[in-house]
Amino acid sequence: MTRPPTAAQRRLIDAADPVTGRLRGTPAQLAALVKRGLAFRHPRPPHDHFLTPAGHRIREQEPAAPPDPAPAQPEPGVFTARTGDAAEPVQDEAVRAREVRSAWQGLLELRRMTNPDGAAERPCGWERSHLVQAAALALEAAGHRPAGPDADGYRVRATAQPEAVAVYGPRAALRAWADTLERAGWQAGEYTEPRTRIRYVLASPRRV
Repeated sequence: MTRPPTAAQRRLIDAADPVTGRLRGTPAQLAALVKRGLAFRHPRPPHDHFLTPAGHRIREQEPAAPPDPAPAQPEPGVFTARTGDAAEPVQDEAVRAREVRSAWQGLLELRRMTNPDGAAERPCGWERSHLVQAAALALEAAGHRPAGPDADGYRVRATAQPEAVAVYGPRAALRAWADTLERAGWQAGEYTEPRTRIRYVLASPRRV
């Protein structure tokens, strides 16, 4: 049986980026996780470290000890996909662009590692369990802008349908968003809500 991670390693794993699994730690800490097969070093600069599928499984397990009763504070700089929520924080655009590129490259690497055939063109299991975040990341990585207080962009929302999200926004942009999601490995098309007559994009991760 594989030896469980140390308490310090478990803290690093639990603090990994919720979208991409990107890790933060000292070189020695990260190297120890790589040695145990819980992380990998991305081959492209800036050579960030990300959780492997085994590392993701560790994070999804219940911790061996109860968490600190003090409320956890979000770690500065942790990447979060922009879904078009007006409450999302404003960030320096150059910094944001670098983080989005890194997150998207990390997600492609996760696809290669977790899809049975190693395909990076098809969404992986993580995306199917984080539909809204995955679709929003694909849109932002392609250069589309989310909606906000001073921007009329995309808004990604969950739906009642299994493995499907809806993308709302300016009607003129719907086709471009659908095309972007299709290139990212999703099935996407434009639809009209029967009661409101609002047009939107319905998208789901492609399986083949």
